Amino acid sequence: MSAERATEALPDAERARDAGGRGARILDGRAIAQAVRGEVRELARALVGRGVVPGLAVVLVGDDPASQVYVKNKDRAAHEVGFAVRTLRLGAETTQEELLGTVRELNGDRAVHAILVQLPLPRGLDAAAVLRAIDPAKDVDGLHPENVAELVLGSGRGLVPCTPAGCLELCDRSGIALAGRRVVVLGRSNLVGKPLALLALARDATLTVCHSRTRELADVVREAEVLFAAVGRAALVRGDWVAEGAAVIDVGINRLPDGRLCGDVDFEAARERAGAITPVPGGVGPMTIAMLVRNTLLAAARQSGLEGVIAASTPAGQEPSAPA
Repeated sequence: MSAERATEALPDAERARDAGGRGARILDGRAIAQAVRGEVRELARALVGRGVVPGLAVVLVGDDPASQVYVKNKDRAAHEVGFAVRTLRLGAETTQEELLGTVRELNGDRAVHAILVQLPLPRGLDAAAVLRAIDPAKDVDGLHPENVAELVLGSGRGLVPCTPAGCLELCDRSGIALAGRRVVVLGRSNLVGKPLALLALARDATLTVCHSRTRELADVVREAEVLFAAVGRAALVRGDWVAEGAAVIDVGINRLPDGRLCGDVDFEAARERAGAITPVPGGVGPMTIAMLVRNTLLAAARQSGLEGVIAASTPAGQEPSAPA
């Protein structure tokens, strides 16, 4: 599809520029995430009124500075919506068996509805084995093989990874439809690219998955009416890779030598062509934490037999249409 045809296919809301004609509509992930957290707060009160306080346990191993910041943000967001939060800080010398023992204890604690083990783990620890040890019903990162299988099957019964779910929620609340559209997912990681591709398919997108080794990558990206960039390379996507009027969801977060953060997309160049684009920071990042608290709410409701109380808050992509 040419850039011109891609533009014609977009609804007016996504083609629209700001009043001054200065470029793409900026998608405010912070504002959308705040709205989601507000909804979770109200629904959490409904659960508390029925005697259930959603409980989240966060396990941090070692002293990685970035991980400490992420955990602090998650802890704060969970407290703000009224959850009971336990942050377990384990030393970098923690053994595999000690970490697995901690996970087993949390699995058996009925006051803990959600478990999150912050990644990456220190060298020498097997992250895959730790993730498999988490009770799937409490796996709010959505990375346990059972939750992955539910996502592949499109059952709607599993917990969906937070960042991909946040991408779709951001699209939903910004009026960016995927059904019937040419959607490109740039990235193939287990954390983002693969689950995001499955969620897009469940929304009836016409999907292409590509990555840093895709031949003629720029030409593939130019086909996108909706682009999700999640490859983990700073400013890989240049402005002229973006079709006129396309919606660009930049999942990347990269730290430059001068300390600034940037995404996988050259934001300033891309915004001149895109119809809508997420900034970095302030785009997908806040949505990830918002979906974490919503997954925790969902896990607590399911384990307590109160899922009906939060039916209106089902995370994006968890009730996919039937495959065709």
